[in-house]
Amino acid sequence: MSGEPPTPAHESVQSLIDMHEHPAVLIDCSYRIVAANRAYRNTYGLKSEQLIGRHCYEVSHHRDSPCHLHGEDCPHQQVFARGEIQRVVHTHFDAKGRPEYVGIKGYPVKLPNGETCLGESIQRLAPPGELDCEEMRMVGRSRPLLHAIDQLSRAAASPAPVLLSGESGVGKELAARYLHDRGPRRSGPFVAVDCTTLPEGLFESEMFGHEVGAFTGCVGRKIGLFEGARDGTLFLDEVAEIPMTMQAKLLRALETGTFRLVGGREVLHADIRLVAATNRDMKNAVATGRFREDLYYRIACVTISLPSLRERRADIPLLVEALLTRINAANRRHARLSEQAWARIMRHDFPGNVRELRNILQRAVALCHGQTIEPEDLGLEEGATPAMPMAMPSQDRGERQQLAALAERYSGNRRAMADALGVSERTLYRRLGRYKLTTREADA
Repeated sequence: MSGEPPTPAHESVQSLIDMHEHPAVLIDCSYRIVAANRAYRNTYGLKSEQLIGRHCYEVSHHRDSPCHLHGEDCPHQQVFARGEIQRVVHTHFDAKGRPEYVGIKGYPVKLPNGETCLGESIQRLAPPGELDCEEMRMVGRSRPLLHAIDQLSRAAASPAPVLLSGESGVGKELAARYLHDRGPRRSGPFVAVDCTTLPEGLFESEMFGHEVGAFTGCVGRKIGLFEGARDGTLFLDEVAEIPMTMQAKLLRALETGTFRLVGGREVLHADIRLVAATNRDMKNAVATGRFREDLYYRIACVTISLPSLRERRADIPLLVEALLTRINAANRRHARLSEQAWARIMRHDFPGNVRELRNILQRAVALCHGQTIEPEDLGLEEGATPAMPMAMPSQDRGERQQLAALAERYSGNRRAMADALGVSERTLYRRLGRYKLTTREADA
């Protein structure tokens, strides 16, 4: 019965979980904690007498009901229903109430009295604040996000190149930094490159550096981005935008770890870990001759798709709270959304994803009267954004629809569209040109 006190753990069982280096806990069929090791008690800042008999979801999730009722995978059900080991990723809260991502291994444990309990071994994947990047942060409990975190955690320990795919504004640089910070090269540099900002004429010089006098106006030797990432991680954002003429040179550098400065003869070496990102359908780019097939397979050893905000709407309240906390601190404000503003935010489709949400909140905090953000402060017209399907036939088509939606919302104003996407007007102009889409056409 759920109202009965849990059966105390036998001393031998307690000794067994005390041997775990990571937090470990025993949970009965009613979700009540039977035993917890020292690491678990330290993680949640509670003594044994404060833990035994409490529901596990109350302690680690700060909820009043089991996590599976909130969309998370729960090892409790699997273990008690089938007696099988299960591995999941969850969002837990530490002793200071800060969210963190953890990997959980759940397995059946037989007590000496014959009772079966769920044993959980918990390993921290991303401590509080580790997924921060400037004003952006990867926050949420939704299943799509937790699945992506699990994949990133597995890939981080490997030296294999990773290709991150997803719409603009989903947090690809955050994910790249996570791979770097959790990998074996964490002590080395992290060099991020926005490939859309490198003109074809200067791409080779910027990527590999140049010698004195290599070209007109060159007055000194320059270290390139590739060399700057030596013994660390090179992050190529918008990798699909690399000019075809440069793709062969990049492929050779990645394959051999060697390169030459522009105007130089000496062969240089740089050992790097490559992480690339794109919001385009790379297989389509290969099929249409816009991207080299051999380079694609070199950078896409591990491919991880990051979910759009539309795919994880349940995370919007958590993201709003996290972003508002930072924006308020920067502006010395205490602004909060009214109920009507909350309702308007939750109806929005966010074609610009988390970047757009951040920009909307920054604007609202700056323009609101007093400390309450009203719907008119958000700058969102009711019904201005057409509903977009959850699944796109291809990322290229999805990006075109995303740009068309932004053009409609902002009446073709490129500055506003670029701000919503978090990119420069030049980058936006290139994306519009890629689909032969002008702001006037998109608004029509």
